[in-house]
Amino acid sequence: MTPVVALGGSPSAYWYLTRGTGVVALLLLTLVVVLGVSGVTRWKTERLPRFVVAGLHRNLTLLALVFIAAHVVTTVADGYAPVRLRDAVIPFASGYRPFWVGLGAVAFDLLLALTVTSLLRARVGLRTWRALHWLAYAAWPVALVHSLGSGSDARVGWMKLFGLACTAVVVAAVLRRLATGTPWTAQRVAAAAATLLVPLGVLVWYRGGPGKPGWASRSGTPAALLAAKVAALPSPPFSSEVHGRLVQSRPDATGTVTVGIDLVSRVGTTRVWLRGQSVAGGGVLVRDGRISFGTTAVPNAYVGTLASLDGSRMTAVLRNGAGTALDVALALSIDRTSGKVAGVLTATADGA
Repeated sequence: MTPVVALGGSPSAYWYLTRGTGVVALLLLTLVVVLGVSGVTRWKTERLPRFVVAGLHRNLTLLALVFIAAHVVTTVADGYAPVRLRDAVIPFASGYRPFWVGLGAVAFDLLLALTVTSLLRARVGLRTWRALHWLAYAAWPVALVHSLGSGSDARVGWMKLFGLACTAVVVAAVLRRLATGTPWTAQRVAAAAATLLVPLGVLVWYRGGPGKPGWASRSGTPAALLAAKVAALPSPPFSSEVHGRLVQSRPDATGTVTVGIDLVSRVGTTRVWLRGQSVAGGGVLVRDGRISFGTTAVPNAYVGTLASLDGSRMTAVLRNGAGTALDVALALSIDRTSGKVAGVLTATADGA
């Protein structure tokens, strides 16, 4: 295993639990929405009666609530961000990214309303329950935007793929339900258009928001936390030996590959992500790339786009959430057989 240097303290177990429970909760909500929208609760076979399928839908909803509760408790217990228990139910009152954390509270309140009214279904009446039931499906897109707007993994590759996969299956389920229902009406056409346009809007927002450097500052992160992110990092100029490992994907149908390089040093952690065209001899014709620099706890303290690449020498201008820039140069030696990487990281203040 590649050794890791912990600067400024390693993430607590609560931090990992917060991320994990949040991802699982979003996955469960996705399954709940797909089952409900697809009308699966109406299915029945000789081996799988309708009440079993309906029970699965109900139990997945309850399990999602459990993971959301765990997500809230571990976030509060971690203490890194100023989030209180009441912020889980009172929207937009948090001192940390208030709007985006508030969306999480909205999603939780909708699910809670669905659960309570389901338990009191006989008293609230079928029509009222059905209206609240459909309204509760809004918890899914709200939870998705919450995870991207307030989470620390919004720009991480696996999180982007996870969000894209969840969106794809929900959109497919809704379109399938619309296509197999009654004849098309103006309302049905409007619903289909919204099903396609809403995810497109979220994508446009993501690319200009969480997917862009500086989101931590723009999203409402307290200034004290922004300062703490870089407090453990040395002030430029500095230079340090780095070592780590390279991982390259297999070429896809178009010959495109991705290359990831994780590096550690006495000054921090560096991550390099490159994408390009596979060429003969095992090389890659790089089209674009990104570099991040930070601590083990906050690996994306500084993020930027690859500026130049000459062999295994690369440069980039990285920026933190407060907009402070850092000129970074990497001179690497790569063993293609083992994937081991060694070299030197040099950093100076931007423009120095």
